[in-house]
Amino acid sequence: MKILLIEDDQALADAMQQALNNQKYLVDVAIDGQTGLCLAQLFDYHLILLDLMLPDLDGLEFCAQRRQGGDHTPILVVTASYDSRQKIKALDAGADDYLVKPFDLQELLARIRALIRRGKSLEPVIEWEGIRLDRQNNEVNYNNKPLFLDRNEYAILELFLHNQDRIFSHGNLIEYLWSYDEMPSEYQIKGYIESLQTKLTELGREKPIIEPVYGLGYRLKSLKKTPSRLFPTRQMPSSDNKSEQALESQKRQDTKLAAIFQHYRSQYLLKIQVLAQAVKALEQNTLSEELRSQAIQEAHTLSGSLGLFGFKIASEKCRQLEQLLKSHQSFDALLIGYFAKLISWLEQEISQQNSLPIVQSPSYLIPSSHTPYVLIIDDDEPLTKVLVSEARSWGMEAKAVHSLSEARVTIASGRPDLVILDLCFPQTDENGLDLLPELSNAEPPIPVLVSTIEESLDDRLKVAKLGGQAFLHKPISAEQIMEAIAQLLRQSNLSLTKLMIVDDEPQILEFLHHLLEPWGFSLTLVHNCLQFWDILEQTNPDLLILDLEMPNFSGIDLCQIVRNDPKWLELPILMLSENTNADIIAQVFAVGADDYVDKPIIGPELIARIHNRLERTQMRRRLAEVDSLTGLSNRRKFVEDLTRLLKLAQRQKQPLCYVLIDLDHFKQVNDKYGHDMGDRVLRQLGKLLKRQFRCEDLIGRWGGEEFALGLYGMNKSQAISRLKDILEQWRQEEFRVTDNHCFCVTFSAGIAMYPTDGAELQNLYRFADVALYRAKKQGRNQVIG
Repeated sequence: MKILLIEDDQALADAMQQALNNQKYLVDVAIDGQTGLCLAQLFDYHLILLDLMLPDLDGLEFCAQRRQGGDHTPILVVTASYDSRQKIKALDAGADDYLVKPFDLQELLARIRALIRRGKSLEPVIEWEGIRLDRQNNEVNYNNKPLFLDRNEYAILELFLHNQDRIFSHGNLIEYLWSYDEMPSEYQIKGYIESLQTKLTELGREKPIIEPVYGLGYRLKSLKKTPSRLFPTRQMPSSDNKSEQALESQKRQDTKLAAIFQHYRSQYLLKIQVLAQAVKALEQNTLSEELRSQAIQEAHTLSGSLGLFGFKIASEKCRQLEQLLKSHQSFDALLIGYFAKLISWLEQEISQQNSLPIVQSPSYLIPSSHTPYVLIIDDDEPLTKVLVSEARSWGMEAKAVHSLSEARVTIASGRPDLVILDLCFPQTDENGLDLLPELSNAEPPIPVLVSTIEESLDDRLKVAKLGGQAFLHKPISAEQIMEAIAQLLRQSNLSLTKLMIVDDEPQILEFLHHLLEPWGFSLTLVHNCLQFWDILEQTNPDLLILDLEMPNFSGIDLCQIVRNDPKWLELPILMLSENTNADIIAQVFAVGADDYVDKPIIGPELIARIHNRLERTQMRRRLAEVDSLTGLSNRRKFVEDLTRLLKLAQRQKQPLCYVLIDLDHFKQVNDKYGHDMGDRVLRQLGKLLKRQFRCEDLIGRWGGEEFALGLYGMNKSQAISRLKDILEQWRQEEFRVTDNHCFCVTFSAGIAMYPTDGAELQNLYRFADVALYRAKKQGRNQVIG
């Protein structure tokens, strides 16, 4: 287990680090918030211990930035402040727990164990081929004999037992197991593994427990001969696997959990009463912001706590209630009725439960395929029955509802993978267009296929603008609808990781397609080397796979071409070849390839090498390319991507619009409401821009309160129209300061278009900057091209 400790009191930090090391935790220490943030972005941690009063970057801002970036690592705040308001601020900012100094060391350790257990669902005991590792007591046995390990040996064994099917490279092991200031060499890691092997051999194990995989790293080695698996499969947990000792340990743990639950049951019921008060206020349309915030906090606490005690359904319902209350949407009577029934059920579940639900020990499984869940919203009952039946034959789960109100309740109880939406509901005067923005603005957006008798150009445009991803005109067969659903699901499930593969043998490309597609990669397969550069520019892949021997251009030729262009210097390149000549392999690496894979290709080896390369590349990019406040591309990355897009527009003879956006009177926002509120405004505009533009469009933070856009294939009039729509939405965004006071912000924008306003990036910037100046000079709150 790896922990990041951020504490500016060096003496206390040293004492806490020593105590945690004694419990076999690996600890990185940072003495200021900014250093801690960099470490958290660079490395993966199981938990973060955080002081609030820190130099450079305080604990609250640290929490906010990590959560805004989508990180869910558990954060335990440890501070000297007894102020409950400070505690609420920390929890609202994203902290998972709060401990006041001075604290009891055993309480700190218990809270750490609880947070890690909740955050990662770790089993207290792992058993494998005679080895029993007890995380609670930091004890290891082999065939019921004690196995005494030092900290490094224990960490290595725990990691491999927890990831029994994974290959770990030298770099992977360092990331997971060692502090950034330790960084053992490959020779030292090999020594730790050999020492672990020796101790197990002395206790009677015949074969090594960890074996090297040439060129890749290390993996767990079983005594049993089992066929290797190429594709992910689900392993069903077996009740026969647990020894009597493990079952006894589980019983002791359940008894402790039951005692803790009984102690806090009354407090949970009080929290549920707060939720009941909020629902009552919703019914009477008197819900205040104070009560809403309190209800959100209580729902958040219940969501985390109840799950710990095995109330998984109750925990999930509280999480849904929290998200709905946060959305600030208006609720109709049907949804409020659902809330009331939910609160009643929660109260009954907690008050009448005399023993904890049976909690199955979590098993660490390789993810299996997911059955898509499709929600059909249509008042045509005969049609919906046919679609539900047809969906089952396509291997999908489907449910039909016949009104928008019923749909909202259904979505609140379980998020669908895709929605089929009719626009017309004559009996209720509802319009599907009212629901479409809610689905498109969900986090993440829910794909929507609109199926309707309407077919006007105006309706199609409205659906497209509101985020609909497909439009089908009734009457249409069930099979055609299912084909469209399958296509949309494939698109929505594509990984963000793009691979480009170049090989002159079609059968190799077909094999690689079948091998890699189930892993979620977005694949671009190239058979003709003469098309290589154009496709590379258009695709902008995350990793490039080249065959070594090809006509016209060899893999070495293409690799040299790529490396001669500065913008592709960081692109990972894997070379495929049947040639094992040492001089050829040396030449491959000399021209800039990152890895070399022999033909015939071994599936698991190639997949492991791809993942290893991508992990390292993505870790470097996180710090170098992303603005930490908004999550958008920073200026350097934006300019790099826009330069690439401009060259593509030149070759394809397509228009490209460059947009500069500047928030109006932003300095007044900072001066009047503070920089925290100013940061909130910047983050919210970043979210709006990401929601409203296509994935191929470029969005970046230019600096300060300025944002920049690159819109490929869009002319100036289209860009102006699009920006005006977004400005209208932005004008309606409210930023609440108190219950009785909120404010809105506007922006000004200037637009330049290639090639009309300039052929070079610098010329486009000057034109857009002048247009932006004119927009501000003419009163702001407008778009000028």
